[in-house]
Amino acid sequence: MDTDALSPLLSALRDAVLDGDARGAASATERALGQGVDPQRLVDGALIPAMDEAGRRFENGEFFVPELLVSARALKASQAIVTPLLAQRGGVVARGRVAIGTVKGDMHDIGKNLVVALLQGGGFDVVDLGTDVPPTRFVSAVTNDRVDIVGLSALLTTTMLQMKATLKAMETAGVRGSVKVIVGGAPVTQRFADEIGADGYADNAAAALALARRLMASGA
Repeated sequence: MDTDALSPLLSALRDAVLDGDARGAASATERALGQGVDPQRLVDGALIPAMDEAGRRFENGEFFVPELLVSARALKASQAIVTPLLAQRGGVVARGRVAIGTVKGDMHDIGKNLVVALLQGGGFDVVDLGTDVPPTRFVSAVTNDRVDIVGLSALLTTTMLQMKATLKAMETAGVRGSVKVIVGGAPVTQRFADEIGADGYADNAAAALALARRLMASGA
């Protein structure tokens, strides 16, 4: 398919994701695939740019959490169609593999879910560990899921110390040096991240995606 014919198809999918139109995103995906567009082209030319733009708008105050959540929902509607096709074909290389979860004792997941959505939209393979995740599960993700980056999220000051406990568990298991650890959440600060020995800190989902990209570029 020539570039002139391809552009409107990619634009329609990108706009549907940005508008939070899950049904429209699914329809645009099916329409593009029906016209012979390669599924990887949809990811690279529409889904990743859409979530990059959503992240930019979020950082600039043009989007807020509700807008980012509906964009993430629309993204997943398209991914549900595209991902199985990519898996069947094989040979698709993600930008990196990230395990992320909310630490033990903390059941909050909105912030974590936003980071998951932007990482997936940005081309990362994500292992979502959920909430109330004990240090041993993060260690297991490093040893069994072969991740490059571990993301720790906390919304409560009382659970922040579980981040330190998780890093300690990784050191005890001998896997700390094989993975980068990033932290975030409302009470978390750069100072705290430095104190516990994390490799990076992000104060929002868009910043987490940018941080993950930098770590992978530097050889995470």
